[in-house]
Amino acid sequence: MPDWQELVRLRLSNLALDSAEKNEVHAELAAHLQESYEALLKEGVSENAAVQHTLSQVTNWQDLRRRIQTARAKENIMSDRVRQIWLPGFVTLVLSTCLLTLNEIFGPKPWVLMKVGQLPMVKVSIPWLLSLPLVGALGAYLSYRAGGSRRAIFSAIVFPVWPFLASILVVLPVSLVFDRFIGHSTAPIALLMALPAWVLAPGIALLAGGLAAQFLLSRRLDSRRTVSSAQER
Repeated sequence: MPDWQELVRLRLSNLALDSAEKNEVHAELAAHLQESYEALLKEGVSENAAVQHTLSQVTNWQDLRRRIQTARAKENIMSDRVRQIWLPGFVTLVLSTCLLTLNEIFGPKPWVLMKVGQLPMVKVSIPWLLSLPLVGALGAYLSYRAGGSRRAIFSAIVFPVWPFLASILVVLPVSLVFDRFIGHSTAPIALLMALPAWVLAPGIALLAGGLAAQFLLSRRLDSRRTVSSAQER
């Protein structure tokens, strides 16, 4: 019986993947070829014919190599985005939301930026804003630890403000349209006031902690590299 593992390794020896991924691809393809070969033998096909028929399943090994590399590259990109942006961003979003909820329940009254009569339209929680630098620092740390680039770390830091910004950008045009039919509507003004209260101010607070954490982590990594290079010398 042919050594399908060795055959695949020789045909795909120039795969531009790391050793673990390359071994995984070789093992999966070899197992598929062996299954096809054994199925043909069970049908009564001679050994030589079974080998030739199994090998004919791959008409162009170079094209297969390119397709495997493209597929793996896309998988790695998606995996990196999840670990470097989406997971840290989700953690910061949940944590910031929980802190806001706790502050509304147990904290002091928020600072009201805009009222309509006696009804507060735009409120700002100062204790919540003061806690956001820690949230931003956590997001930067998680993204940095996952090997995130500067852009990925920045996205993870400011992730909690994206839902507020998206809501304002979606609702504001709608409110402007209906404002023509509703006299003295305060919705557009309230949304514009909410932009600095719920997007700009929290974003600045998150960045204050996140960028500081990124700077400290970078300095720490640089110092380790300096010590390692000195020890090697």
